[in-house]
Amino acid sequence: MLKMVTRSELTCTQPAVSDNQERRETILNIIEEVRRDGDAALFRMTEKFDKVKLAQLLVQDEEIAEAYGSIDPEVLEAVRDAIRNIRDYHQRQVRQSWLTTQESGTILGQLVLPLDRVGLYVPGGTAAYPTSVLMNAIPALVAGVKEIAMTTPPGKDGRLNPAVLVAAAELGIREIYKVGGAQAIAALAYGTETIRKVDKITGPGNAFVATAKREVFGQVAIDMIAGPSEVVILADGTANAAYIAADLLAQAEHDPLAFVILVTTSRELAEEVQKQVEQQLEGLDRRGIASQALENFGAICVAADLDEAIDIVNEMATEHLEIQIQDPFAHLGKIRHAGAIFIGDDSPVAIGDYFVGTNHVLPTGRTARFSSGL
Repeated sequence: MLKMVTRSELTCTQPAVSDNQERRETILNIIEEVRRDGDAALFRMTEKFDKVKLAQLLVQDEEIAEAYGSIDPEVLEAVRDAIRNIRDYHQRQVRQSWLTTQESGTILGQLVLPLDRVGLYVPGGTAAYPTSVLMNAIPALVAGVKEIAMTTPPGKDGRLNPAVLVAAAELGIREIYKVGGAQAIAALAYGTETIRKVDKITGPGNAFVATAKREVFGQVAIDMIAGPSEVVILADGTANAAYIAADLLAQAEHDPLAFVILVTTSRELAEEVQKQVEQQLEGLDRRGIASQALENFGAICVAADLDEAIDIVNEMATEHLEIQIQDPFAHLGKIRHAGAIFIGDDSPVAIGDYFVGTNHVLPTGRTARFSSGL
């Protein structure tokens, strides 16, 4: 059940990437071991953590060919459509170099140049996300980065998810390594015999990956320290309760620590959303994870009016914000802090996470107050 909370209770519940000293010490040991032993450390840790003994780290061309042979043609078509959408969106973000001449004859300017080499981390675990490849690689390609290395953890059979491999291949990425976790971040930051070090690391991961990125920052650039997935839905009495429930659950099933919040001006809508969440939860394959997320960080806050609701939303500075109110564009300018904004009940977060073109590597843990998406 989504609990009803007050405004003050709501702002105290939001999770963030925690500073766990025991985890940090573990990560520092992993980083030092990779720096010292290189590839040998990666093989040992892959056997220890992923339960697979690898003969080599680099993905071979034959494996990519097999992936194309096993992928559903409809999935391949969707990947190619998503690539077109994401590339079109990010091409509009490219910054230009410039020069200006003053009356004195002084010439001033700025050169905007791509990085030489970047590393992409693509998570594995309970689900595979080929779109994580697209969202991290396409901005680099559009910017003109010449070298892209990708790391992702192997399955227990030593293979990578076919859709992940195909997504990389469709973008021309052939430098793909079967290594995950903090050890992959260390390899990208410091280099090994097989993996050359990079200038910047991007991509989401679990708490160990996030902590490792924090520790290597300064040796390399990083995109951000990402926490659990978040969605805040701003709604009034005109919103569709069934749609809101579905969108809350779509984030809740990501992670037991996912942050899923409804801020509304309508108590009637709040109560209907509670009922819809209970009904829809029963049909979810990942209902165990979603239930934990709802229990941990799921809530509904009923605001006195729309102005208060918008104030609450800005305090949340959430990763994903859905706006389901009458005349949303009249109020859009009041939104100050959000990673990505989805307007109207036909714009679920999932369409941005997968397909429409916006990036899904977004600030979490209220960091949208000062940062933006990749």
